[in-house]
Order: sequence, then structure tokens, then C-alpha cells
Amino acid sequence: MNITNSAKETKRLGYMMAKRFPKNKSVLALKGNLGSGKTTFLQGFAKGLGVKEKILSPTFVLFKHFKGKTRDFYHFDCYRVKGKDLNSLGFKDIISNPRNIVAVEWPRTKLPKAVVIEFQFLDKNKRRIIIKK
Repeated sequence: MNITNSAKETKRLGYMMAKRFPKNKSVLALKGNLGSGKTTFLQGFAKGLGVKEKILSPTFVLFKHFKGKTRDFYHFDCYRVKGKDLNSLGFKDIISNPRNIVAVEWPRTKLPKAVVIEFQFLDKNKRRIIIKK
């Protein structure tokens, strides 16, 4: 369990996790209420992978693809998606490629080989982040 006291600390935790992300894992499942820090965490995570583009929540486009230094990064937001709809987006092919790391906000089903991260809003700046491997 981690407690972060600012957006900067939440991004830093994401950055550090990307640097130590297990090579046998390819999926992050991010759970938590709106404003709990999921996208902020992924901004740091993507930076840790060497992604140069700005990371925003892809709520209306469903997912975005970014090139990292050694692995590609896919950011899915399933807030408006039903679990089975992921397959129509090519999700199975994306996660089967070991070069890809896929982050899924609001997962609707259990995801294979996922590192589950739960975000809890504690106050304006403070978040509890629980990482389950």
C-alpha cells in the first residue's frame, strides 16, 4: 500500500513502477472512483516507459496507443465500454504481443496476467494506492 500526498507523488509512483514493471506482465487494471488518481498515475507510468506524448484519459476515444523506448503503451478507458466490447477493439491481439503494456481504467471483467491497482481518494491531494500482483 502506498499513500501519495500530491499529484506529483502519484506520478512519481507510476514512473517508478514502470521502471520495475515485470517482463512477464503486460496488463495493468486500474480501479477507483473518478478523481482517485488513475490517469495521474498513468502519466508517470508512461513517462517511465519513455512515452513523450501527453497522457489524457481516453474516455471518448476508448483507447490510445503510444510508442515507448522498449515497449509500446496502450491506454484503455472502459468507463463507457461493456466487457465484451474490448474484443471488438482488438484487445486480445494487443495484450498477446509481449512488446505491449496495456493499462485499463475501469476494467469490467477480470483481465489476464493483470497487475491490479486500486486507487482510493482520501482528500484533495492524498491518495491510497494498493498494488496487487
